[in-house]
Amino acid sequence: MTSNFSEKLIGPCGMNCGICYAFLRTKNKCPGCRNFDADEPVSIARCKIRNCDNVKTGQVNFCYECSTYPCKRLKDLDMRYRKKYHMSEIENLEYIKEKGVAELVERERKRWTCSDCGGTINVHKQVCSECGKRKM
Repeated sequence: MTSNFSEKLIGPCGMNCGICYAFLRTKNKCPGCRNFDADEPVSIARCKIRNCDNVKTGQVNFCYECSTYPCKRLKDLDMRYRKKYHMSEIENLEYIKEKGVAELVERERKRWTCSDCGGTINVHKQVCSECGKRKM
């Protein structure tokens, strides 16, 4: 089984793709925005941040490296995730900037691993993808 917590699952925007509903589902599973190919899921194809010229051309690895950071797109995404899912892409990006992506992955592992079964808590549904326990 592939770990849901790895550096290659942290998107340019700071999102941990490993806790996303689209990544955790079994049918039509999303590979994460850094693992896309020609048959990429619609959510990746439509993502304005992943499709930003600076990201697509490799000029930046993470949004905080961009001269327009934080741009309106990122701010809007961050506000939506703060309100609906109690997480922040901008906070994740600042953490990466200060401590590195490996440290963020470890923090994410602690935060989003189910205390009952060790499964991954789905950020969008706030439940464990393995046992169904609701995150408190």
